[in-house]
Amino acid sequence: MGKLIVTVLSTLDGQAAGEGGNVFVMPIDPGFDRYNLERMQAAETMVFGATSFHGARGYWPPLADDEGAPEVEREISRLHNTLHKVVISDSTVPDDTAPWSDTTEVVSRTDAADRIGQLKTDGAGDIVCFGSVTAWNALLARGTVDELHVMVGPGAIGPGLPTFNQPVQQGLSLLDVRRLPDSQLVALQYAVG
Repeated sequence: MGKLIVTVLSTLDGQAAGEGGNVFVMPIDPGFDRYNLERMQAAETMVFGATSFHGARGYWPPLADDEGAPEVEREISRLHNTLHKVVISDSTVPDDTAPWSDTTEVVSRTDAADRIGQLKTDGAGDIVCFGSVTAWNALLARGTVDELHVMVGPGAIGPGLPTFNQPVQQGLSLLDVRRLPDSQLVALQYAVG
């Protein structure tokens, strides 16, 4: 049985993005990509909200063959190009998923928790979700998230997009804490429930 793992980058003041969803103000360093690659290598499926999906499909596909890109980014690109993807959206349609149309399904917000539950039951590998704060907060509220991996970075950006948009009702149990190698990020891993 698989589990849904949400990985999110958060500032010290609890923001997952700056004002207007600006992710370029976040404390991203090479440890961020390496950690996400670890999660993707253990995964069978990736979950996205519409905004994160469209951002990813506009960025990652060409990096697989870009010899000037860091190897970690090339490997992330290759995995993006092959892993099964679920896009939680009421506005995205299958025609909007190229170049990943063959590996992507779109589910409505209403059906998302049931579909993720089915994938967890049917699969053996992890289901990972990066970014997509609105989508994973809704899944968390429905009791669908199994683990939260919060990477906390050295930044306080003020107003922005809060990491959590509602209280966590299920309770969290600390599984692990580690400083990422050659990074200013600390990964906090929690079991949900």
